[in-house]
Amino acid sequence: MPTVAVGESVRRGQRIAEKPADGPGAHLHSSVSGAVTKVTPEAVEVLAATDWETERDYLPLQGETPRELAEASGLVGLGGAGFPTYLKLVPQPGCTVILNAAECEPILCHNIALIEQEAATVLRGLRLAMELTAAEKGIVAIKPQHAAALAALAPHLRPEIRLCELPPLYPAGEERAVVREALGVLLGAGDLPSKAGAVVLNAETLYALAQAIDRRKPMIDKDVTVAGKLAGPNVQVFRGVPVGLPVETLLARAGGIAGGYGELMMGGPFTGRRTTPQSPILKTTGGLLVTEEFPGRRRNMGLLVCACGPDEARLTEIAQSMQATVVDVAYCKQAQKGKTGYKCENPGHCPGQAQKVLALKRAGAEEILIGNCSDCTNTVMACAPRLGLVVHHATDGALRAVHQRLIRNARG
Repeated sequence: MPTVAVGESVRRGQRIAEKPADGPGAHLHSSVSGAVTKVTPEAVEVLAATDWETERDYLPLQGETPRELAEASGLVGLGGAGFPTYLKLVPQPGCTVILNAAECEPILCHNIALIEQEAATVLRGLRLAMELTAAEKGIVAIKPQHAAALAALAPHLRPEIRLCELPPLYPAGEERAVVREALGVLLGAGDLPSKAGAVVLNAETLYALAQAIDRRKPMIDKDVTVAGKLAGPNVQVFRGVPVGLPVETLLARAGGIAGGYGELMMGGPFTGRRTTPQSPILKTTGGLLVTEEFPGRRRNMGLLVCACGPDEARLTEIAQSMQATVVDVAYCKQAQKGKTGYKCENPGHCPGQAQKVLALKRAGAEEILIGNCSDCTNTVMACAPRLGLVVHHATDGALRAVHQRLIRNARG
């Protein structure tokens, strides 16, 4: 519910919309000082009066206790679906709080950069979350290749907080995969981490929690990885990007787009969505990707949908951009349909996709487009080429743009 009107002057950190009184949600604060130019039920637009890169002051949050400040901040999960964080921080005596430092998606690297630069504050957020949930222990779940982040964390670990090494695969950072690796519990496709006595929060969320409680800072700034066909370095991390900043403004700060490109994506290569230059940076925005141009295939294509990756609509969008004709759609055998979409029975552990690939071949597919996790893709590559099928992955355009190895199999 907006709390300001068109023409009103607001300050950075001022609350401009309130969460619903009768349901879950999160307050919204202005990330810049300026004048309100538009108010709708979905958004409040503010014309900044100062340079977003230089304005750092903000109106402090009002609240007496850490719990009040967490709710007042408007903090949501900054690495996923944007669930209000204060709703996760309810007392659950004996639970475990897991710091998800998987940096699950390829290319994205802002969470690891944050840990390397601000490890003490990130772990301060973890300890605050443990206090608010009455947790007995904390776990930092991280991939072993992040040596600099591990070195930064080491001086700040405590006996009640241990490390858990995650496998260097996608989707090691999916919540149920993190719980499986950290606690040895395989949750059902529809289960929440709480069923295993776990609370999972990513590094940036815990950093923002510490900022909200220790510095009374609202959730107004976001760390973002900007990558792809850029005139500047092809992978860049921007810290403290104001929520609501137009995509085109951040792209310009990254040097601008270099030549022709396929699409602009908001998010990571696996689960990101197509966006526009005029779209705003959201609280949940982790990446902005400028992909390579789409190859014009003009051939019959089958789609193989994985619950850990892009959905059928997204794969269809990519296939259409490749000028292909979709002849059939198959779903990974572990994909279970629930109320909010598909979930994998055991994220990252695949039983094989030969049957599904063969069905697409029989339907007339000459090529297949997949969005599968690392293990699923490995099994696809064990059979598809033998059937004469050319394989494309939904992440190809983004990975080619930053010269990273394509998602295929252990040999590349």
